[in-house]
Amino acid sequence: MITRFALFEGSIKTGKTDAFRKAVIDRLVPLWRQFPGAQDVRVMFSDERDAGAPEFPLILGVTYPDIATMTAALDSPARHQSKAVTGEITGEFFEGRIHHHVTQANIYA
Repeated sequence: MITRFALFEGSIKTGKTDAFRKAVIDRLVPLWRQFPGAQDVRVMFSDERDAGAPEFPLILGVTYPDIATMTAALDSPARHQSKAVTGEITGEFFEGRIHHHVTQANIYA
């Protein structure tokens, strides 16, 4: 299993946190859930961080069974649509950058 994380590094424009979170939940989560082969979609909004730590107001984690499934999902219509919507939302509410990391998911219950 692998998880691809999208790290939104930066800040939400002043007074826009609730609107940003609502836009993500209402407009992006339905698209992310349509990614073919996605086993799990996790949307994590930051509430606190250590002093001096970089700010990540949103971390998205999408889990896939393997790289091939993830690669197909990244070329899907839902992913292309989500990129456009992400651009709209970040343009209105977010200042920073988004970077992605693919990790091996090791879960210890």
